[in-house]
Amino acid sequence: MNTQELLLNQIMQYDFSLKELELYLDTHPYCRHALDMFDKIRAVREKAVREYNENYSPITALENNSTEHWNWIDEPFPWEV
Repeated sequence: MNTQELLLNQIMQYDFSLKELELYLDTHPYCRHALDMFDKIRAVREKAVREYNENYSPITALENNSTEHWNWIDEPFPWEV
């Protein structure tokens, strides 16, 4: 795997963990440990997404990072990597 693939794989792992924590917190909304984990993983995911967007391309169209043109379509889409 190259660096781009590794970073995208990490982001997908963070997304999976956040979804699992979201489901858990739906039934355990006051679990301090789960809330702390959710915040921690969300922060590292945001950092990884920012890094991916800066070095490769937006992961979603919402992260278009150019004011000059619609750069969402410039590179292969993340699922094509």
